[in-house]
Amino acid sequence: MTSQRPLHRNGALSLGVATLTIMVGSAIAPGLPAIADHMHMQMNPSWLITLPALGVIVFGPPTGYLIGKCGPRSILVAGLMLYGLLGMAGAVLPSLPLVLLDRFLLGGATAMIMASGTALISDFYDGDARLRMMARQGMAIELGGVVFLSLGGMLAELGWRFPFALYLVAWLFLALVIAYVPQPKPQESSPSAKGNAFSQVGDIYLAAVLCMLLFFVAVIALPRQLATAGHGQAMAGYYLAYVSLVAVAMAALMPRIRGVLGARNTFCAAFILYGAAHMIFSLQPGLPLLALAGLFMGAGFGLSIPLANHELVERSARGDRGRNLAYLAVAIFLGQFLSSFIETASSGSTVFVVAAVFAMISFLLFIFVSRHFSKELSHA
Repeated sequence: MTSQRPLHRNGALSLGVATLTIMVGSAIAPGLPAIADHMHMQMNPSWLITLPALGVIVFGPPTGYLIGKCGPRSILVAGLMLYGLLGMAGAVLPSLPLVLLDRFLLGGATAMIMASGTALISDFYDGDARLRMMARQGMAIELGGVVFLSLGGMLAELGWRFPFALYLVAWLFLALVIAYVPQPKPQESSPSAKGNAFSQVGDIYLAAVLCMLLFFVAVIALPRQLATAGHGQAMAGYYLAYVSLVAVAMAALMPRIRGVLGARNTFCAAFILYGAAHMIFSLQPGLPLLALAGLFMGAGFGLSIPLANHELVERSARGDRGRNLAYLAVAIFLGQFLSSFIETASSGSTVFVVAAVFAMISFLLFIFVSRHFSKELSHA
């Protein structure tokens, strides 16, 4: 394997699969008010978006074990099959409890796709080429946000069931993966210190939790704020798609920024951007300032999540990557899940004030924790 390996068909398919991870919650976000009204879920409707995150948290650790035993391709195939089935089921299940159970299980399928897809990328690429691919993966995730949030907003205008049809895209990728992606040889777990999931990469897990929490507070709360300001569901979809488009651009620049600032300072820059975005949102601004806040929010995501994927792979022994990436999926979706508690505990623009303050606390906490892990790495 060489660090100069070009983007090939297997890598391109892995990037396509990555777009599904953000869609698990965001596909129905623009139509959430209408979906919640139909399901008589006026209290805490954000659970429909964040409950899959709980499924990722629960099913993430066994997913890592299965990747090590069965190989990432087998787990990816199973995950794509379940993702399409469970995602579409939300439109036809007859009761709210069944819908909530379905959304929880959908999170398990997402954990399988997220960890196995990144594990395949780490098998296909090394060194600088891997960093570029992780950046491209972040771009693909957010490009999926651009496409699926826009489509979700338009489909929500047609009826509350229509956004669920987006989940069937997984079956298209399923056919392509079966046809074109080979199964890498399973790798046994290494007992080396480098493979220790917590003593070496705990700061990466922390950054992932905090960054996704800050990002998804906006994803959950902005449609309601835009509706209060008189904007329709399609507008919410377009705005969130704009945020995703900014993230695509910033993810492309992330390897260069990391090269200048280093990983720790790049994460810190992301926290500052998140805080600035939420503070602007709290002012209930007009469109010019909303555009600026969306720029900050998208830039924060583009700098943080792709970097977390890359740094974790770099610190993990090859045989441990599946397990460690599954734990990273848990961390990312734990942040998404916890975001609903900030949104539930606050009202109106207060949620953005709370998020802005939390971003600054996260900034300080990450500096403290990352310094500790830097010392651990230097003595490893």
